[in-house]
Amino acid sequence: MGKVSGPIWVLGAMSGTSLDGVDAAMVLTDGVQVLEFGPSAYRAYSPEERAVLRAALGRWQGDDVAEALEVIQRAHIEVLSGFDRAELVGFHGQTLAHEPRGRGTHQLGDGDALAEALGLPVVWDFRSMDVELGGEGAPLAPFYHWACARWIGAERPLAFLNLGGVGNLTWVDPRSAKPEAPGALLAFDTGPANAPINDLVAQRLGLDCDRDGALARKGRVEEGALELFLDEGYFRKIPPKSLDRDDFSLMLDLVRELSDADAAATMTGMAAAAVMQGMEHCPSPPERLLVTGGGRHNPVMMQMLAAGLDCPVEPVEAAGLDGDMLEAQAFAFLAARVARGLPTSCKTTTGVAAAIGGGRISRPV
Repeated sequence: MGKVSGPIWVLGAMSGTSLDGVDAAMVLTDGVQVLEFGPSAYRAYSPEERAVLRAALGRWQGDDVAEALEVIQRAHIEVLSGFDRAELVGFHGQTLAHEPRGRGTHQLGDGDALAEALGLPVVWDFRSMDVELGGEGAPLAPFYHWACARWIGAERPLAFLNLGGVGNLTWVDPRSAKPEAPGALLAFDTGPANAPINDLVAQRLGLDCDRDGALARKGRVEEGALELFLDEGYFRKIPPKSLDRDDFSLMLDLVRELSDADAAATMTGMAAAAVMQGMEHCPSPPERLLVTGGGRHNPVMMQMLAAGLDCPVEPVEAAGLDGDMLEAQAFAFLAARVARGLPTSCKTTTGVAAAIGGGRISRPV
C-alpha cells in the first residue's frame, strides 16, 4: 500500500502488561477521525504461555527471549488471521522492559514475520523513536483518546483512565483541532494498577487476578502501608512521566505481613490513591472520568475512585465505547497515523521535545 490518505480498515492488536492475552480490533479511520468500529476478538494466553512471558519480563534486546517471542508471534498470528477486510495492521508487541531514561524500551515482537504471515503491511515498534528523541515512550493511547472524545461528541474537557497492568490517565480537551495542539492533551502513568494485584494473587493463591474484587472486598486497607506507598517520589514528579510494570515492586513488600484479603484491599487502595494523586495534575477539572482496561471490572476499585474524586467515574461503555478493546483500537488508529506521516506523540503526552511520529512499517515480500 502507498501512503494512506482516506479512511481504511485497520486491525490493531494489544498484549498488555497484565499478561492475560491478545486483544484485536478493527477501526475504520483516516488517522484523524474514527468513522466506524469493526469486529474484535480476544486470544487468552494459557497458564504455560503466561509463565513463559512472565519469566521474560525485564529482559532487553540481545537477551535470550526466543521462547517468549514464539508465544507472542503464535498468539498474534492466531487471532489476527481471523479478520477480513483489514488493509493495515497495528502491532504493539509485548513490553518486557521500559526504562526511558536508561536502557530505553523493549517491546517484544517481529513485525517483519507478522507481515509475512498475514500478507499485510504491519506498523510496529511504536515507542522506540519517541524514547530516542527524549520522550518517555508512553503512554501512546492519548492521541486515540482525543479521537474518541470527539467521536462521543464531548464538548468540555474529560479524562480517560486506563487501568491495565499500570494505570494511565489522559486529560482531553475535545475542542482542540488536533491532538498535538497546545492544550489538547495531558497524559501520564498514574502508578501501578492491576499488575501487582495479579502478582499477589498468583503468588499466594495461584489465581490470575482478583476477579470482581472478591478478595479485596473481604479485606480492609492498611493505612500505614498506603501512606508509605504514597511517599514514593514518583507521585511528586510533574508529568509527562511513565513507569515500567515492576517499578512499584515494593508494594508486595508493604503488604507481606497482611492477610490475603487485607493485602488485596490495600493494593487496590494503592492503585486508586495513585489515580487520585494524578488527577491533581489535570489542567482543569474533567467533566467525567471514563475508565477502560480490566480494572473497570473491579467494583472495589471503581467504588474507591468514585468516593475519592469530584467527578463522575464511569466505565467507557457509558459513552458507547468498548473498554476491553480500546487499546487494540488505539494501535489501529496510531498505525493509520504512521501510514499517513502524522505524529503519534507530543510534549504533553510523552515529554518528547516536538510532536513526532513513531513506528516502522514492514511489508510482506
